[in-house]
Formats: sequence, C-alpha cells, structure tokens
Amino acid sequence: MINLKNKKVLITGATGGIGKALVSKFSSLDANILATGTKNEKLDLLKKEFPNINILKFDISEHPKIEEFIENVFSQLTGLDVLINNAGVNLDNLSLRMTNEQWKKVIDINLGSTFLLTKYAIKKMLKNKYGRIVNITSIVGHTGNLGQANYAASKAGIIGMSKSLAIEYAKKNITINCVSPGFIQTKMTDNILENIKAVLTSKIPMSRLGSGEDVANTVAFLSSDAASYITGETIHVNGGMYMSWQSSLIIY
Repeated sequence: MINLKNKKVLITGATGGIGKALVSKFSSLDANILATGTKNEKLDLLKKEFPNINILKFDISEHPKIEEFIENVFSQLTGLDVLINNAGVNLDNLSLRMTNEQWKKVIDINLGSTFLLTKYAIKKMLKNKYGRIVNITSIVGHTGNLGQANYAASKAGIIGMSKSLAIEYAKKNITINCVSPGFIQTKMTDNILENIKAVLTSKIPMSRLGSGEDVANTVAFLSSDAASYITGETIHVNGGMYMSWQSSLIIY
C-alpha cells in the first residue's frame, strides 16, 4: 500500500499535464505539497483546484538561485522528504539547424537544473537520513528522436546522473530513480490531427496514449516506502512502446 500521508513533497513543473496529475495524485494521498512553476496565473489556478497545496513561483533555469530556492521550500514545508524533478523544456530542430543556444538551454535546464535541485535537496535529506527523489525522463532519452538531439541528450543524461547519485547515497536511505514516459495525453496531444494520432498509437502495443495519472501512479510508488529497496532504476511508462522499439532492432 502506498502511504504518503504528511510526507513533504516538492513537485517542479507542476502546472503542465503531467505536473498537474502529480499534484492530484499526491494530494489524494494526503502529502504536504509545494508545487512550483514559472507562471503566476497557472499556479493560482492550481491552488484554486487544490487549496491544500503550497505554491511558489520559481524558474529552475536560474541556477545561482536554486540553493536559496531549496532553502525556501524546506522552510515552507518544515522539511523535505520527496523531490520530483518534472520541469523541463524542449527546443527541437534538426542538428545542422540547431543553434548553440538551443543546445545549451535544453541541456542547462533539463540536466543542469535537475542536478542542482537534486544536489541541494540531498543536502537537506542527509540530515534526516531519508529521502526519495524521482526524476522524470523520456522514452526519447533511450531511443533518440528526429530533431531532438538536445532533448534526448538531456534526458539520457538525467538517467546516467541518477544512477551515479543513487550509488553515492544508497547507504544514507536516499533513493534516486527515474520514470520514463512515452506518449502521454495532454492538451497538446488533444490538438493533434486524428490521422497523426493514429500513427502514434500504432507504434504502441497497448494502442493508446498514456495518461498523466499513469505516470503519477508510478512516481507515487517510487516516492513511498513500498519502494524502499529500489534505487538507480528507470521505470518505463509507455504502453510497451520501448519494448516494441527494442524488438524492432533485432536482426534475424
């Protein structure tokens, strides 16, 4: 049974599709949540829907301010048990057209900011000898994708980073894992033409897009004591798409 009652949880990127599903799931489990994002109006709407949560506007790209941000989170929640690194960006382009700025920004935010948030959260968690960190990656970090060299590299980097940190802090009762979503239904995918959506779902053995709830359920499990003996792992939430992709590479 997943028990997160009164656990002190920081969720970044909380106003997007997966982020909102995370807030909903952890709220239903009576966690003490601080949700963060970059737009006040979206945070206010989130607070209106989930009045028991704490909200704090913060741009994770501001690296020099991340340590202070974690201090503020710790102060507001009076502790920090769980960190969910969900925030990220994508700036897609074919490699020959990709600017240095597009490459650097995606790497700096998706990988650099995730590392710094994790680093300063761990400093707090070490005091209690307890912590759960879940990093949201992507199937693209395993398979690559056309026009997403920067995004794929950042997500693959998160996986390698998480494994290394998991080794460093395993004896301190701090677990660090990844959840790797495939195609997830959001407001963005709702606008995709039906014929394009049919092509996407044809690549998924379960023949449907995933939901934010599918991702949130997995994150909640990894954040709980039910997963206390799991660290350095990546759980795929993609309806079998990655498995299918791997099997397609086999040469008979």
